[in-house]
Amino acid sequence: MGTGKTTVGRLLAERLDRIFVDMDEQIEANFGKPIAQIFKEEGEAVFRMAEVRLSAHLAAQEGAVISTGGGALVNPGNRHVLGESGPIICLIATVDEILRRMESASNRPLLPGDRETKRKRIRELLYLRRHAYAAIPLQVDTSGRTPAQIVDAVLEALAGDMEVPGMTRIAVDAPAGGERKRYHICIGEGVLAHAGELLRNRNLGPGPAAIVTNEPVGQHYVEPLQASLRAAGFDPVVCTVPEGEAHKTLATIASLYDQFLDAGLDRRSPIIALGGGVIGDMTGFAAATYLRGAPFVQIPTSLLAMVDASVGGKTGVDLPQGKNLVGAFKQPELVIIDPEMMATLPGVEFRSGLAEVIKHGIIDAPDLFEQLEEHGPTSMTHLIADAVRVKVRVVEEDPFEQGRRATLNLGHTFGHAIELVSQFGIRHGEGVAIGLVAAANMAAALGRCDPALAARIANLVERLGLPTRVSGYDADAILAAMVHDKKRKGKTLRFVIPQALGDVVVIDDPGEDVVRAAVESVIE
Repeated sequence: MGTGKTTVGRLLAERLDRIFVDMDEQIEANFGKPIAQIFKEEGEAVFRMAEVRLSAHLAAQEGAVISTGGGALVNPGNRHVLGESGPIICLIATVDEILRRMESASNRPLLPGDRETKRKRIRELLYLRRHAYAAIPLQVDTSGRTPAQIVDAVLEALAGDMEVPGMTRIAVDAPAGGERKRYHICIGEGVLAHAGELLRNRNLGPGPAAIVTNEPVGQHYVEPLQASLRAAGFDPVVCTVPEGEAHKTLATIASLYDQFLDAGLDRRSPIIALGGGVIGDMTGFAAATYLRGAPFVQIPTSLLAMVDASVGGKTGVDLPQGKNLVGAFKQPELVIIDPEMMATLPGVEFRSGLAEVIKHGIIDAPDLFEQLEEHGPTSMTHLIADAVRVKVRVVEEDPFEQGRRATLNLGHTFGHAIELVSQFGIRHGEGVAIGLVAAANMAAALGRCDPALAARIANLVERLGLPTRVSGYDADAILAAMVHDKKRKGKTLRFVIPQALGDVVVIDDPGEDVVRAAVESVIE
């Protein structure tokens, strides 16, 4: 309830020139009384049986847009019968958004009481129904959107489902050569098998294509990717690089140029990154500079790369003085995310990716943060999509990191320095996790956030098996490493700190004592 089903359904029906059916209105007409009265006089069980009969009746019809009740598709039988007749779209919204829409409603039998009682009941219903809602692949977030914008998002979701059944397709508007281009992030279990057709649908190929990967990833996924590309008319060649951040260098990029030339790639040949964030960063930079630019496709294989590095167009390599000091903005033509590929991901790498999910929850998705705190994700596909949407919203607003996009560096000034002093023995996600704790401690010390929030962040990081402290390094070494952070402004270091969930800010030079105290707070 409160996600906009009826309003959006009517507009969608008008857009598609279809009839509109509201199940709740149909049931009220059949009983001759409002739903609240049906619940009171007949009981919820009678109402739910009416939904079952109506679902079967409507599934036999054609050419309609149907708005169901919020609880109708909790019943797996209703989901099955309606899903057989057409695609199901699950509209979602944050707890606060639902409460705002429902606060004055007095005709909702499952939502009685005052504001706080309603908030508690909304959270309870979402918790009880989480598995049923997660079973619906296509989801559209309605929070902060107008009805017309939601309809556009629903049509985008339907288009993705037509391309590959059950695939979530998130559109990204990005700058390209002084203009705007739109590309898609395609998320779905088993979507790797459709990679070739997804490329062809975007006017890439046929002809040569490069797959850039390393041996650990390649042994699992090169063959199915090659098969999909060949079936779509591509001639794929595998270009390999050494594994690990230590090889994210200009020398490795030079080796890729040689491999591209040997393979006969031209400016129209897709260059595909198959791997984690290091592979994506290097491949994107190589694609941006080879023949002054070739098409770039991302197929991330780690959770960290799926929710962060593959989105936004930032590419680059490291110098001895610091991370990502040489790079370029290179927007992909397409991002393909297959959660099934995480089956071969080591547990420690999966946990590293969760650090970025926590970060996105702090920045712009309090419900995602609280979900991780309380009961964890019900679906990896939806977890990834929720985290990706946060980054998409930010990078669309600020593609070149001139403003809000800097907030995506929450925890990174500390984290990158810790990675550097460890000579990358500490993984990126582990460094970010420690950096999130340090940034929250800094915010609390400055009086910019409730100390309880800093404690919640540290507790969640620890709960998900990530480090909250680092040992074996002193504060001076970490502070020295920060000098070369690419996020500094002149000689001034910049930090991103949380003020509340969904409210993070960039601050300049909070003072040497404050920075040192934050670093020391995460050193054992």
